[in-house]
Amino acid sequence: MSRLALLVPGGRGQLGSELTRILAARAGSLVHAPGSGELDITDGEEVTDAVDSFAETARDAELRPVVINSAAYTAVDAAESDPDRAARINADGAAALARACRVSGVALLHVSTDYVFPGDATRPYQPTDETGPKTVYGRTKLAGERAVLESGAQAWVVRTAWVYGARGGNFVKSMVRLSAARDSLSVVDDQVGSPTWAADLAHGLLDLAEKVAARQGPEQKVLHCTNSGQASWCDFARAIFAELGLDETRVHPCTTQDYPRPAPRPAYSVLSDEAWRAAGLTPLRPWREALAAAFATDGEALRGA
Repeated sequence: MSRLALLVPGGRGQLGSELTRILAARAGSLVHAPGSGELDITDGEEVTDAVDSFAETARDAELRPVVINSAAYTAVDAAESDPDRAARINADGAAALARACRVSGVALLHVSTDYVFPGDATRPYQPTDETGPKTVYGRTKLAGERAVLESGAQAWVVRTAWVYGARGGNFVKSMVRLSAARDSLSVVDDQVGSPTWAADLAHGLLDLAEKVAARQGPEQKVLHCTNSGQASWCDFARAIFAELGLDETRVHPCTTQDYPRPAPRPAYSVLSDEAWRAAGLTPLRPWREALAAAFATDGEALRGA
């Protein structure tokens, strides 16, 4: 196992906090996970200084430096009316990080999303499938991917989907809150994806970071990492109710048309982990097992206690 030093922009979010929790428990490793108030990735000079300083500190401690970019503008609906800010963070910010990593000789893992695809597939998306985002969020994330891959940095893009965790707002916490406020819920049943626990995603990214730090990074530069299997939002909500010990039949299916949103949601956004496995990386467990583990580990946070 390589002795890692991680810089995690966006480090106060649900993924960054899990990366911090895991790596902080490893002897001989270092993690710096600044939030947006500490590191603004849209400020190129600030990014360059942060990456340079991080690389110097890591190498002085004889650690292998890797940047995992979890900073993103993820307000999918708000992005439709705020495209400039979404682009500054998701595209320009990613580009600034990649440039700084190239100059400092630091490897970069850039976290991206299922929203880069059109969402009309009938089988899990491969990393090499044609993209075609339907939203501002998806287009800006795709622009960020391209900037990273064309930067000349030692970089990989890791797409994921439907992430939830102990920190921040997410679908699980919303369902917990609504379960206490309503006798019944209508939840969309015609959008299908792979619910992904942030802790499992963090372990997957650290698995990749270990290979990259050992100079054994995969040739495939775009990878997919989610918990395995698939579910609709309605299936996911019913599973959450089950974890809460509640009657799943309180959750009723509805269609996307019943709940129109400013940004269209993908009807199908399951991501294939075939390339992830081929790279010798450990696949994530099934989403239903992960949800049970999440409640066993972080039930208090997920319940809002």
